[in-house]
Amino acid sequence: MFATVSQLQRAGVMGMNYRNIACLFEHNPRHRYPLVDDKLRTKDLASDAGIPVPPLYGVIEIQRQVSHIKRTLAPLKSFVIKPARGSGGNGILVISGQLHGFYRRAHGGMLTDHDLQHYLSRILSGMYSLGAQPDRAMIEYLVNFDPVFSSITYQGVPDVRIVVYRGVPVMAMVRLPTWRSRGRANLHQGAIGAGVDIATGVTREAVLANRIVAEHPDTGVAIAGIHVPYWDLLLQTAARCYELTGMGYLGADFVLDKAKGALLLELNARPGLNIQIANRSGLIPRLKLVDSYVATPCSLTERVGFAKHEFRGS
Repeated sequence: MFATVSQLQRAGVMGMNYRNIACLFEHNPRHRYPLVDDKLRTKDLASDAGIPVPPLYGVIEIQRQVSHIKRTLAPLKSFVIKPARGSGGNGILVISGQLHGFYRRAHGGMLTDHDLQHYLSRILSGMYSLGAQPDRAMIEYLVNFDPVFSSITYQGVPDVRIVVYRGVPVMAMVRLPTWRSRGRANLHQGAIGAGVDIATGVTREAVLANRIVAEHPDTGVAIAGIHVPYWDLLLQTAARCYELTGMGYLGADFVLDKAKGALLLELNARPGLNIQIANRSGLIPRLKLVDSYVATPCSLTERVGFAKHEFRGS
């Protein structure tokens, strides 16, 4: 574990100021942020480009639609409700089934129509959105996650984050829900981040609340050594998001569905920095290597090949 400022610097660990100035300000044009910050716009952008995303069942945009939610949800056995402009996993409600007019939450408890209407109204008011601005509520397919992660996941759906710099995948991790995170794949809420070797797609040891851990705290199963399915496809899709959004530094988040395969869940224009701890490696040397490489135009295949060659085992 990194201990001092000098050790962090020697290890090339990127801090918030470096990220904001050298990555976000330099490579993410402000007018492109809405493409990433609004999950509905991201979904439309990806779908138009032929990138698979979780199916969208409906969108609640105005309060009048809230009173008709029972009719909207009647055909659905399970679904997810999320704010279009939410961040950090806030405002996401997972319904695993309906029974006698009630909605069963994935992590326990039942909700009534009134409860759901109140929840949707909170989303519309901007309670969970960036900047507390009025928002829209998405009703989306509930992912049935690939069983490859079942032994190192508690209840919720794990996801894969790949950080892309100037079109090159530079670092990756699998985020694994825990009891502490209430089944959510969010590191700030207590999920685990397991580093992934860019070249092979194989997991390493992981980070939990800034501590390196070898086993999942709830299942006791070793985290390292698991091969992430669809790895080459994930790298290629993440790299494509550079052209898709026009943003030079972003995080591409994927879920792996048992039936539908790899799905792009969302994009993040301000990906967090704990991914460095999960990989026990700093981002700065990788970014500088990419800077020297992409001085001349290169194709998607070349960018992914460069990443797999240069970041193997590191």
